[in-house]
Amino acid sequence: MALPLMPKATAVWLVENTALTFEQIAAFCGMHELEVQAIADGEVAVGITGLDPLVNGQLTQAELDRCQKDPDARLRLHRGENPIPQSRQKGARYTPVSKRHDRPDGIAWLLKNHPELSDAQICKLLGTTKPTIQGIRDRSHWNAPNIKPRNPVILGLCTEADMEKAIVIARGRARRAGVELEPADEAPTTEPTDLEGPDDMEPVADEADPLMRMPSDDHL
Repeated sequence: MALPLMPKATAVWLVENTALTFEQIAAFCGMHELEVQAIADGEVAVGITGLDPLVNGQLTQAELDRCQKDPDARLRLHRGENPIPQSRQKGARYTPVSKRHDRPDGIAWLLKNHPELSDAQICKLLGTTKPTIQGIRDRSHWNAPNIKPRNPVILGLCTEADMEKAIVIARGRARRAGVELEPADEAPTTEPTDLEGPDDMEPVADEADPLMRMPSDDHL
């Protein structure tokens, strides 16, 4: 069954803004009913900003109204225009040319909402370069006036799982360095390691694939 992008954030929004039952929300977001109830009780998902599925086109108002009137009905996911990104196990992340114009917006969103992420982690998540990140950070990027922070998961530039893992790692490093985090930013105690890497790591294109040798978004 297809799930919405960022299921937990979507569940948070549905709990806070609709009259849907826990069972309906759980079925739509691929979660357990008790987990949705814990979200409503404030026991889990603390600090997660709700993601409106109406705004990103994954749910229609008519479908939401239908299910709010009938507790036995189940929400049907609306297929939006943005593709669901496929996870990559190894190698540099390739961003299709059609999505490269969205990449600066995704970088700006990460810099604004997760400053704890290192440049190397952002490079790995979005397939960009450190000069591009620095240009967006200090607004020296050639298209800086038109860059608007937008969630890279919604843009289809990375998966929610990859982004959450990178954030957990970055917060773990911050705690070990003695940097205090806001209570809402506390990360889970388990720290995945598959996105670990030296901070000076740059994405490396696969020279066997000519599509990987496209110009960087510095020139777009």
